[in-house]
Amino acid sequence: MTKDWRDDLSTKLEEFIDTFVVKGAKARDVYDAIQNELGRLRVAYDRDPDPAEDQSDDVIEEPSNDWPASQA
Repeated sequence: MTKDWRDDLSTKLEEFIDTFVVKGAKARDVYDAIQNELGRLRVAYDRDPDPAEDQSDDVIEEPSNDWPASQA
């Protein structure tokens, strides 16, 4: 990988943090919240790196409309 994506990441993080600072948050609080959230996401990723794979291949059947009120 090249450094280009890291530069882009840095720029986007600065812009992201600025959106909350402009709304009145302290930059240090935003940094702390991001670190906490990254920790939570890292734990979730360690437990299940690709949650999309967890979906069942079973066909979900539609409920029937055989109940009396559906005939009205």
